Amino acid sequence: MQLCVIGAGVVGLTTALELQKEYRNATVTIVADRFEQDTCSDVAAGLFRPGTSFCGPTEDITRKWISDAYRYWDDIRKTEDASDAGVAQLSGYIFSSTDPAIVRNHYIEKVLPLYRPVTEQELTLCPGEWKYGSFFTTVLTECRLFQPWATKRFLRQGGRIVTENLEGFHRLTGKFSAVVNCSGLGAKKLCNDYKLVPIRGQVIKVKASWVKTAFYADYDTYIIPGFQGVTLGGCRNFDSYNTNLCRHDSAAIRERCEALLPSLKGAPVIREAVGLRPHRDPVRVEPEWMQFPSGTLKVIHNYGHGGYGVTTAPGTAIYATQLLTDLLKSNSKL
Repeated sequence: MQLCVIGAGVVGLTTALELQKEYRNATVTIVADRFEQDTCSDVAAGLFRPGTSFCGPTEDITRKWISDAYRYWDDIRKTEDASDAGVAQLSGYIFSSTDPAIVRNHYIEKVLPLYRPVTEQELTLCPGEWKYGSFFTTVLTECRLFQPWATKRFLRQGGRIVTENLEGFHRLTGKFSAVVNCSGLGAKKLCNDYKLVPIRGQVIKVKASWVKTAFYADYDTYIIPGFQGVTLGGCRNFDSYNTNLCRHDSAAIRERCEALLPSLKGAPVIREAVGLRPHRDPVRVEPEWMQFPSGTLKVIHNYGHGGYGVTTAPGTAIYATQLLTDLLKSNSKL
């Protein structure tokens, strides 16, 4: 059996690995035009903390995606491959001076090993008039390490990679038994999906080895230590296609983060990066039977994760694989 995954970001890679796990006698091919450091996944800080606005088709399915994803990342963390794969445990604080709802997260309060309100003393850890806060322990996945690791594992297990800017699904008919579409923002054109919009993000990676804890605060401010530096962020520019660095965003990010953690002042910059998060409400993970003059094509869509692709990719990969199993058993149109 020949299976195809479109896209080589974290969603595509976790999906391809899941297909190899489920269909051991199949050949899985990844078709993509961007890999590793050219993907949006490479920009992400990678902390497992899905936003409360993250949405699948139902709340039960959304919760299953999240719990399955956490278990996936945490299982890697417990292996000898953890450091090579860029997966580690990390704790963090989230503070707010405006609303207690900001520091709560109904999706992960019972999934993570620890999620609790902060003490009065902890509210004074960072400068500011903080009124509300939570402390949590989670996992972090550094995609600059994970994506090469996952790619090597995929190839070692017999996977194939084809570099191609795919212009239409019709090009895949007759070549594959089924396709899983993990094309991210590329699905806007590939699927003519007007629900898919970019949310521009910009981050600064700095060298600050003394920072061992993550911090979140109001106005999309975050400080997240990783394997290769500390990520400072951020911004969320809805429906923006601008991939250029903005010096005003850089200045605002540094000002907010240094106000939250003054020891960051003077921390040398490793790199700055911009990514366009592929946002869709709800995230699209569903089957489609496509009909072309050249033949039919069984497709599972798996895209639109927004800023939570690294967090939730394994969960939607597992779900998409199950949908594919159901689709392959079906001999009639959906």
